[in-house]
Amino acid sequence: MESLGEKLRAAREEKGISFDQISRETNIASRYLEALEAENFSGFPGEPYILGFLRNYGDYLGLDVQELLSLYRALKIQEQPIPVEQLLRPASRFPRIAIIAVIVLVVLGAAAGAFFFLQRLPEKAPETAAVRRPAEYVMNTDSLERRFYKGDSVLIPLGTDQYKIELSNLGEAVTLTTPLGSFVLDLSQEATADLDGDGVAELRITAADFVKNNSDTGALLRFEIYAVPPAAAEVPERTVLPAATAVIFTSPQAYPFTLQVVFQGYCMFRWEILSERDRRGRNEQYFQRSDELSIQAQNGIRIWASNAQTAKLQVIGGGRTAPVELGGAGEVVVADIRWVRDEENRYRLILARLEQ
Repeated sequence: MESLGEKLRAAREEKGISFDQISRETNIASRYLEALEAENFSGFPGEPYILGFLRNYGDYLGLDVQELLSLYRALKIQEQPIPVEQLLRPASRFPRIAIIAVIVLVVLGAAAGAFFFLQRLPEKAPETAAVRRPAEYVMNTDSLERRFYKGDSVLIPLGTDQYKIELSNLGEAVTLTTPLGSFVLDLSQEATADLDGDGVAELRITAADFVKNNSDTGALLRFEIYAVPPAAAEVPERTVLPAATAVIFTSPQAYPFTLQVVFQGYCMFRWEILSERDRRGRNEQYFQRSDELSIQAQNGIRIWASNAQTAKLQVIGGGRTAPVELGGAGEVVVADIRWVRDEENRYRLILARLEQ
């Protein structure tokens, strides 16, 4: 039967991928990946990190995560040494029956003594397990970094008002709730938040560290108030929308947005930031099942997908989240997600498919 380390190593070598590539795509440091394959757990900060990294690594390799956890627990049991005094215990000189009789008498005597002792004890009220109360913090400076647990919140002062952000869920990702809606952050992912709904992001939030599907360890979150708000979107010309255009958001003014993509199969995906002087340039990557991508833009993004149905899109902006349908199975799609201004002088974030 393969050991835990052999199973991980065989799966990785069969896929022909290196520790560096896995580290980039899972956000697990190479030294921890090597330690899991070597079954050397002494260098981990604690067992929650071992279990979390093992789940993520196994899922990335397509292995049975529960089987990997069982192999790990079996290793931990095997590592527990037998006490030396048990190995050196001399053979008893008394007959076995006499020993059993003595043990029975001792147990009966102890039970009788315990019964009378307990009868004399005063009754106590049942103790209840300590329950952690959610904490509420106040951001008194331009930045705050601390570990949050489910239900914890922070008050962000903005002008004469305060806005509350709460960690509402911690599972595969971090879910934060703001006055204008909720959004999701993966490990090491950044997002901007428009707290007062004026279309300009005032806050940057980073999920610096957390263990997926382990809410006991909490999440290390970083909040930073923009000294100078990010540049607002360029004012688009008035546009008559084509019939095939899908409207994602409508707003009195344009604001920054984030495109999140989760891939459900193999897909060649390209993207390009539109109308932003210092961020132009095409990006291209081949994605596999369960891969994720997050793109932030002020004005618009042009995307190209070789198999549109495998790319599940959602757009986050202005405290709102909206799913976006890109295309069907095997369909090659080129589309823009961008702000336009309609004939009524309102701004619309649209998905417009382009002719190839």
